[in-house]
Amino acid sequence: MKQRRLAALLVGAAGLGYVLWRAAQSRNELRSPTPRGERDVVRYARERRTLAVVGTLRSLAQSWALPENPIADLLDRFAAKAPPWLAPAAFAAPITAIGAILELPVDFIEGYATERRYGLTEQSPQAWLTEQVKGVALATTLSAILATIGGAVIRRTGRSWPLVGAALAFPLLALGNIVVPLYVLPLFNRFEPIEGAIEQRLRQLAARYGCGDAEILKMNMSAQTTKANAFVIGIGGTHRIVIGDTLLENFTPEEIEFVVAHELGHYVEHDTYRLMAAAEALVAVALFFAASLPENRDVASRERPIFLARISARVALASAALRPLVLKLTRDRERAADRFAVAATGAPAWGIAAFERLAAQNLAEPESPRWFEILFASHPSLRERIDTLRHALEERAAT
Repeated sequence: MKQRRLAALLVGAAGLGYVLWRAAQSRNELRSPTPRGERDVVRYARERRTLAVVGTLRSLAQSWALPENPIADLLDRFAAKAPPWLAPAAFAAPITAIGAILELPVDFIEGYATERRYGLTEQSPQAWLTEQVKGVALATTLSAILATIGGAVIRRTGRSWPLVGAALAFPLLALGNIVVPLYVLPLFNRFEPIEGAIEQRLRQLAARYGCGDAEILKMNMSAQTTKANAFVIGIGGTHRIVIGDTLLENFTPEEIEFVVAHELGHYVEHDTYRLMAAAEALVAVALFFAASLPENRDVASRERPIFLARISARVALASAALRPLVLKLTRDRERAADRFAVAATGAPAWGIAAFERLAAQNLAEPESPRWFEILFASHPSLRERIDTLRHALEERAAT
């Protein structure tokens, strides 16, 4: 136990040192912003890969060390004085807020400053900070809500809490998919219906698949980034196909139609539900792994607020182990959506042009190393996707 606590303290000290290093860089960056450099796709991709690996390792280490942190122990004793129903939130909310605030200088350098240096954002530091403050508030609130639910389940169901928690995961995921598009995303961006000739074109495309009433919206993505993107979010009546203004303003109507056809493929094939089912399975496995904690056998230990931190650490480890399986599913669904777009438009050439333009605008490398794709990539490489479309184009030309 002493060795574990010493190791956790060393991890915490290393994490704090990293934050202080990034804080010093943030101060210098604010005083004298780094000049924008060349849009070097190779260098940018290498830097993003490094940050992704370091960020994942930091997150896992911090999750593991948190239950042994003196601050967590202090908050546990403080929260234990609150009514039982409130104790989990009284522990989780401050932990989340403190962690998110400490991460601000890291996010500033590794997110905002890096993107700005490569010419991928026009956002001001003030606007960035405003959004981060909103994010901290939302994360703290969500943490308090989930901790309250988790604490109630543990108190009321005893050692069978993993079963009940796994059963609750799917409805909570469904609720999140309803709340996020309607109430959370509008806090950060403006959404409005697409109008004009492009709206008619896209509506006709959607109508062919019985989705003529689907919401197709424009989002002012340019408020945060110059990158182009589109996505589908929500379930049931809250389903929305969202297209960034950065895509609408820089792509041809044919390219936009192919991209929307791809997103329509996710909508028609109910990929949101597939991913929710995958997330449900991941949560179930992670919770049963967390149930192996020695503290789970003792009622008093199990009902301490800090037990939630121990569960979170196990869930983080299990999620990291299972993540490649979930990412493989998402890559497979992206391939399926590409095939849907080819069938819907009958024009693989539009997709080739769209992906090539995306690569240039988003500074995306054609192909990541295989290990990175397996561990981090939610989409197949652009090279694979373009090659697949070229093969489809050749097949159509041959017939």
